[in-house]
Formats: sequence, C-alpha cells, structure tokens
Amino acid sequence: MREFLTSPLGLLVLWLSAINVITFFTFGLDKAKAKQRGARRIPEKTLFALAIAGGSVGALLGMRVWHHKTLHNSFRLGIPLILLAQALLPVGLYLLLR
Repeated sequence: MREFLTSPLGLLVLWLSAINVITFFTFGLDKAKAKQRGARRIPEKTLFALAIAGGSVGALLGMRVWHHKTLHNSFRLGIPLILLAQALLPVGLYLLLR
C-alpha cells in the first residue's frame, strides 16, 4: 500500500480525492455564506480554480447537494465542460504518445 501511495498514480489518486473533498465543502461553505447577510463570499473564480485543479466532480456534487450556483449558466455549463476536458485529457495523451 505504501508503494502505491508514493507512486505517481497513488499521488494522483490522493490529490484528486483531497481536491474534490475540499471543493465540495467549499461550495457548501459559500452556500452558507450566501444565506448570511453581509458575509464575505468565496469568489467565483476560486470555485472555478478548484474545479480546474481537479475538483470538478466535487464541484458538481456540491452544486447538486447544496443547490448552489445551479442557476448560473457559467457554472451549469462550465463545470461539466471542465470535467469532460479532464476526462478526455488522459485519452488524448494516450493516443498522442502511443
């Protein structure tokens, strides 16, 4: 197990797990702040940056669970497009490098 966690694939799995959990709860935190009058919100560019950094699944889940940013077209379209690009990137690299 230790060898897996220190391998490139293991580190990627750890990163993706952590960034998705962080992104999910960040969406929840921003939703809670949205309900508080005068609360300082998390910038939309930060939410998108977390998704781009690998947290697109967490962002989608956060949108669904917290019902947050679901009316914003930039999020409704942008987050799934980021996820699609992230899913296609390894396929494209594989085809390019084989």
